[in-house]
Amino acid sequence: MTMTDTDFPYLVADRLAALPHVHAVALGGSRAQGTHTPDSDWDFALYYRGTFDPEHLRGIGWPGEVCELGAWGGGVFNGGAWLTIEDRHVDVHYRDLDAVEHEIDRGEQGRFHWEPLMFHLAGIPSYLVVAELALGQTLRGTLPRPGFPAALRSAAHTMWRDRAVRTLRYAEGAHVARGHATEFGGAVAVAALESAHAVLAARGEWVTNEKRLLERAGLREIDEIRTELRGDPAALARTLTAVEAVLVGAMRCAVRDGNNRESPYAADE
Repeated sequence: MTMTDTDFPYLVADRLAALPHVHAVALGGSRAQGTHTPDSDWDFALYYRGTFDPEHLRGIGWPGEVCELGAWGGGVFNGGAWLTIEDRHVDVHYRDLDAVEHEIDRGEQGRFHWEPLMFHLAGIPSYLVVAELALGQTLRGTLPRPGFPAALRSAAHTMWRDRAVRTLRYAEGAHVARGHATEFGGAVAVAALESAHAVLAARGEWVTNEKRLLERAGLREIDEIRTELRGDPAALARTLTAVEAVLVGAMRCAVRDGNNRESPYAADE
């Protein structure tokens, strides 16, 4: 009998929830938010308390790769598995409830930190695990559904804005005059994603990955600007000016729309 997409997540959740020290299981990603396509992966998070042994997950027998705790960098995104279950591609993420609750508390105070993560050009904020709770669908157990704290909106916008500004200023000094189109193009991509994080933070909108980040922030037009890249310093300088106009404009609008008290660019104006 073919497993339906309606029943499938509960089958997986039941098996994960039965593992030692697992307190809750949630569906995340596009499947939880209703933005998926028929080919989208299935993203699950298992929330454990104290400790979790990936060997128990291996013991279920699902084919795929099961990583150790900390194998994905050792930060808030602390490991998981890539599996095939009922002919579906499934990602399972390990989430330490103590660490997640710590990030919830820090977010209320406007505190968080930045981490590198493979496949994420701009890296991730530690509040990503809070965003997962806010946007995910709890399948087993009980999990909080946090709002976006005002203090975090302000702090996150400022941090991401400043990173974008520094990225472009470094690109200007290190690559424009040398005609380094590839390095400059990479910096533009990173700055655009950093700016998108800033825009969505100002709006109080959670982010869990970079896949649709530029679209959500209204920054997809950066694609057209980047098609002009070539190894000519004058051309790169013109591209930098165009990129800055788009990114700064988007962030100013986000601040205004988010009812911030003043433009974060006041010092630059």
